[in-house]
Parts: sequence; C-alpha cells; structure tokens
Amino acid sequence: MLDLAREKAEEVMRRGAWLSTMTETFRSELLRHARLQRFVPDQIIYRFGDPVGGMYGLVAGSLSINSAPPDAIPRLIHLGMPGTWTGEGPFLTGQPRRIELRALGGAIMMHVPLDALEQMAARDPGVARAIGMNTAFTVDVLVRIVHDLQKRDVGRRIASVLQRTGWLGDVAIPLSQTDIGIMANASRQQVNAAMQRFAEAGWVNYTYRSIAVTNAQALRRYSEGDGSE
Repeated sequence: MLDLAREKAEEVMRRGAWLSTMTETFRSELLRHARLQRFVPDQIIYRFGDPVGGMYGLVAGSLSINSAPPDAIPRLIHLGMPGTWTGEGPFLTGQPRRIELRALGGAIMMHVPLDALEQMAARDPGVARAIGMNTAFTVDVLVRIVHDLQKRDVGRRIASVLQRTGWLGDVAIPLSQTDIGIMANASRQQVNAAMQRFAEAGWVNYTYRSIAVTNAQALRRYSEGDGSE
C-alpha cells in the first residue's frame, strides 16, 4: 500500500506544473484545506455525471482519466501525473463531473472540498482565476493528445502514447496493450508489434499488464518523425 508523509506530499504538490506558478499565499491556503486520501487499485474516484465536488491532486501512484461525449461510454484518454490537479470544473461551472477518474495501481490524493474552494474565493476574488489556470494547463495536455492522434502512422501514435506515460517517471505503469491501443486508436496486434520493436530498441520494458518507459526521448523523436528505429 502506498504511504507518504504529509510534509513530503505537500512538497510533491508544490512542485507541480500548476501550483508552482501560483503565489505562496494561494499555495499555502489550498494545501491547508487539502486532506490526504488513499485509493486502492481500480477504485473510482468520481464518475461522469457525479454531483459537484472539489479538486483532487495526485501525490503518488497512477490514475486513468476517462472521457467521452455524454451519450458514449467513457474511454481511457490520459494518465494522471504526480503533482497535477483535476476536478475544478464543478467549482468553475456549478455543473456535475465531466470525466471519470480512476486509480490504476493505487493512488495517494490530496482532496480540497468544494466548500473550501468557495470560501477561498469569497475571501479573494483572484482565487477563481488562479483555479481557472489549472484548466488552461489541462487544455495544453488535451491539445497534445489531439496532435498525437492526428499522426497517420500508427507506430508513431503508439510511440506518442508511450512517451506520455513516461511523464510519470521510470516506473512500471499497470497498463495492458489493449489500454495502449485505446489511447493510440490502434489494434492490439498493432500495439504488440510496436512494443516488440520498441523493446528491442531499448526504449521500453513491458509485461502482459505493465509498461515502463526507459527512453522517453527516443520515443519522442520517433513519434515526431525525426528519428529512426
């Protein structure tokens, strides 16, 4: 079971792409309201359509982010990275959840309740803009995902997905080849063939349900078409 001291958890979140750009006053206030929560593998944190709620920050472990239009079944689109936050939508819009968040191999999260966010905003109007900035960071990631899916070559799409999993560091991620295929719009056979090539090149290690990226830079070069196998 994952475990982490409160002080270390706050250090991880302070270094994240969003919170590291905020003022110290905002960081301290947000973390003061945050509560550590632990989730077991495959536990759902929230579903599409769930009632309004607060923000979650990933401290350790792995998350799957699943989404789809309202009339479709949510599918895996991205993995959460330690130091990142999500779930600000209900605070900004007053509407239910728009994505599904699930712990992959277990996760330690920081949760800031909706009422705490609203109290912060009532005291300081700048809080809403600060929290909205996290949405901008999320949009940047989504643009990258769309860019990767528009690559015509299936091998480069698969390499792009694997390179993004490398954002989690040199750790084994509990993803199957079917999962990779969903994220890359590829068949399991195509993923299997690509994984064999990438493993032989020394870019990844993989088992039936686990993948570890060992050379993210090589995957990125190949995925953008300016490298060779």
